[in-house]
Amino acid sequence: MSATDTTEADEDPIAYFLQDIAYQGKTERTQAAYERVLRSFEAFLDDRDCTLTAATHRDCMAYVHSLRGTTADSTVATYTSYLHRFYDYMTQVGAFDTNPMALVIEEVDETIDTDPARRDVSVPEMRSFVGAIGHPLDRALIVTLLKTGMRAGELCNLDQRDLHLADDPRESVTVRPQLEGRLDSLYVSATPARGETVNGERRDASNKRQRDTVIPVDGELTSVLRQWLAVRPDPVSEARPLFTGTSDSWGRRVTTDIVHHTVERHARDAGWYHDGAGAASNVTPHYFRHFFTTHLRDRTGDRGIVKYLRGDVAQDVIDTYTHDWGDRVRSVYEQHVYRLL
Repeated sequence: MSATDTTEADEDPIAYFLQDIAYQGKTERTQAAYERVLRSFEAFLDDRDCTLTAATHRDCMAYVHSLRGTTADSTVATYTSYLHRFYDYMTQVGAFDTNPMALVIEEVDETIDTDPARRDVSVPEMRSFVGAIGHPLDRALIVTLLKTGMRAGELCNLDQRDLHLADDPRESVTVRPQLEGRLDSLYVSATPARGETVNGERRDASNKRQRDTVIPVDGELTSVLRQWLAVRPDPVSEARPLFTGTSDSWGRRVTTDIVHHTVERHARDAGWYHDGAGAASNVTPHYFRHFFTTHLRDRTGDRGIVKYLRGDVAQDVIDTYTHDWGDRVRSVYEQHVYRLL
């Protein structure tokens, strides 16, 4: 970090952080949400004669404790994640020495249910749901969400280079260097942000994961993706998106609206979506992330691997699973992931 940057970070760390996430393409609404939480925490520390740079994990725990009882559990979880991301980023750029939230975030994860109560769909029921989907694009979108736990925006941002298949049916596809030697894998980058140009194309959705992630592609997902690749329209963009429209947006990158409408249409047919029902009842793309998390965590008993695959873990955890990716992550995933076909 330059001397000028150091001065700016020292004078107002929150303003420095907000400016950086603005450069990263975060929306004004997101920036305002971060500022509201961070300023609240700063005021809390001021009452304790403490500063953001001097805060310890006990200060952070005290703040989280002060929220309980007057704030919904899901909101407490959101505030906690904002603080963790703030400290993690400021540590990475060298503005802060340590991240006091690193010791707090796991405890909060254990005590707060960040998801509301949701419809309980069993694996056999989900298997029947998938079996009723005939359109190759719809099937590919939904099975990819269910098998990987990625967000709709992350799905839309996938390019051809992010998929590495053994005996690849595509011609002239150069996969990312991070996928070399990792057959049957998907690479989900943490980089794309809404409004930024990535791989030569402006993106309309942001990837919200904290770290780049390599996700195994099992036999079922491989089969579904092969069926899609055999009939997909030629992409309009030179970025060569993995999923492209087959109707009015022929050959163009699918959008989050397309993904949401696709899931909603099939969920309505299954009786899993009703206007005004809300997250407790409706099956949406985010529900698939919940389904993935719940069922894979219950089957593996390994919270760390599920967090790695979701892309929402701290640096030390992801370093562990990145190092052991070829052995631990793939073997555990392939052994325990549910069948959908």
